[in-house]
Amino acid sequence: MAFQLIKYEKKGKVATVTLNTPPLNWLTIAMMKEINEALTDVLKDTSLQLLVFDHAGEKAFSSGAAVEDHTEDKVDEMIGQFHRIFRNMVEIDIPTVGVMNGVALGGGCELISFCDMVVASEKSRLGQPEIAVGVFPPVAAAWFPKIIGLKKTYELLLTGKMISAKEAEAIGLVNVVIPTETFREGVDKFLADLLNKSRPVSVWTKRASKAGLSLDFAQALEASEIIYMSGCMATKDAREGITAFLEKRKPVWKDE
Repeated sequence: MAFQLIKYEKKGKVATVTLNTPPLNWLTIAMMKEINEALTDVLKDTSLQLLVFDHAGEKAFSSGAAVEDHTEDKVDEMIGQFHRIFRNMVEIDIPTVGVMNGVALGGGCELISFCDMVVASEKSRLGQPEIAVGVFPPVAAAWFPKIIGLKKTYELLLTGKMISAKEAEAIGLVNVVIPTETFREGVDKFLADLLNKSRPVSVWTKRASKAGLSLDFAQALEASEIIYMSGCMATKDAREGITAFLEKRKPVWKDE
């Protein structure tokens, strides 16, 4: 696969998609197509344990979908390609982590916020400014109420304001905020804490967590029980983890 606008790398169990048109990393239709090509490969590769979204430069994760791709002759293709990214991400079973050391606006904010976890530097800022140009962000409108509630969704989408990484952490859009000067070291540590776990158990954990999103608690618990018993507990790593705990030693994961 030859990419011009992103970098796509696989090292060990980690796949990294890096938006690579600094300083602003605009999400053009062409870049969206490359991202979807990379995600298609991630979906096929059962050896991967983690997907990371990163960015080149230190000014922006992404300033959003390119405005010139919103014209009448392009908007259908743009929306189709952009929303295909999220439809692909929904199908990805391994954890996804967004890494931002700069601003994430519009489609860039939607993309990083859709990752399972987000690591941001202290200087980072997020926002959905679409209302200022007479439109709204469809992904954020569908997703934000589930993760930050309606009141904060209305505030962000109806004002179009930017918020700091610390504010984003407080409302649940960001997991961890790291000092800018030690940002990359902090990212490596965060990823290491995910990678030293069992791949299949991580997958089953993510499936169980997603299963209850649209269910009431009783239904969500039943779904989680089924996944736990028929999926997680059927793995060799679940047995290894319990045995290692009882034997007071570190588990040796087989990813089976």
